[in-house]
Amino acid sequence: MATCPQGHTSGDDEYCDTCGAQMAGAPAASAAPAEATPAVESCPICQTPRAGQFCEVCGHDYTGASGPVIASVAGARWEAVTAADRAYYDEVIAEGGPDASAVAFPPYCPQRSFALTGDQVRIGRRSRARGVQPEIDLTGPPEDPGVSHLHAVLLAQQDGSWALVDPGSANGTRVNGKTLAVNVPVPVGAGDRVHLGAWTVITIREGTP
Repeated sequence: MATCPQGHTSGDDEYCDTCGAQMAGAPAASAAPAEATPAVESCPICQTPRAGQFCEVCGHDYTGASGPVIASVAGARWEAVTAADRAYYDEVIAEGGPDASAVAFPPYCPQRSFALTGDQVRIGRRSRARGVQPEIDLTGPPEDPGVSHLHAVLLAQQDGSWALVDPGSANGTRVNGKTLAVNVPVPVGAGDRVHLGAWTVITIREGTP
């Protein structure tokens, strides 16, 4: 017969038959493992900590939606045409941003057309330091200083249409006058006007090859 720490005799060598106390010399119960702190997910492309569906630096889509997509419907060719919008510039200046007085409307800004191909088309200004090479490069000249290096991303949809997402630009993005919420894709189509920066407008067009 064994004796527990309380002085009771017990026929059980591990726990007292009388009070249930653990017997001297019995192996201690293993402690429950501590819960591991969840690791912060990083972008597999540039290692930036994740802050949403899309990487704020390189535009990587964490959902993995990079499989085959249909980039055209019935032979249609989508394009984005960039230009300078004086009315939008006047509106931005009137809002009185911190650098508004230092931003001038460009005296000459030719339209440029960019074909929308692939599963995503990034919009911004290239940066060697950050490894950003957007498909729609608004570096200029003229250069809109209000455009972020990765300002927005056009995402091809399975039905051949496109959606636009702002991954967290410094000055925001508007579609037909409505400001986009960060990391929330919004459908865009022919005739839609995307405003960003201090004076840049991008018009989505659909044509034939």
